[in-house]
Amino acid sequence: MRLPYADPSDPNAFKTPEEAAIVSRVRARRAPRPLQALDLTLLHSPAVADGWNSFLGAIRTKTSLSDDVREIAICRVAVINEAWYEWSHHAPLAKDGGVSEEGLKTLEERDPAGKGDLTEKQWAVVKYTDAMTANVSVGQEIFDELKKHFSEQEIVEITATVSYHHSFWSTWMLGASAHTKSNPFQGCRV
Repeated sequence: MRLPYADPSDPNAFKTPEEAAIVSRVRARRAPRPLQALDLTLLHSPAVADGWNSFLGAIRTKTSLSDDVREIAICRVAVINEAWYEWSHHAPLAKDGGVSEEGLKTLEERDPAGKGDLTEKQWAVVKYTDAMTANVSVGQEIFDELKKHFSEQEIVEITATVSYHHSFWSTWMLGASAHTKSNPFQGCRV
């Protein structure tokens, strides 16, 4: 990482009550875990950290998406973007959410030959995520297949999940570190 981490324990780091409140909100969302590298970097700009904290909190914990659907979308963004740090964190969450070992192998393939043992609903998420991430534009056939399995609210939530992880997390990680698939933590402080 090219920036040092902000130090929330430094009494000179966050001088206003508003900035202290932002640190408290970020801590509350992360609890019981400590602040993460991403938080400590974003806190160089408290207003930006606050906005991302709110958005990420909604994406990760306040949608109606099932765990498997959310994590499939995140894992596919990681694979398409070769964001292996992101994959290393979210593949276990996909498994915990109900994706099988064979399903994880399918998700990890850049261009899967088929859906493996993923359900039709899960496969629709893969196809939609791949189109959004690799092409930005999503063909009507792919969108229509997604609509067969998800409500309008869920489609908005899938789209927001993919957008967040593609536009921010993957690009942040890829721009800030030198990690590889064999060493997802190499040069990675964020």
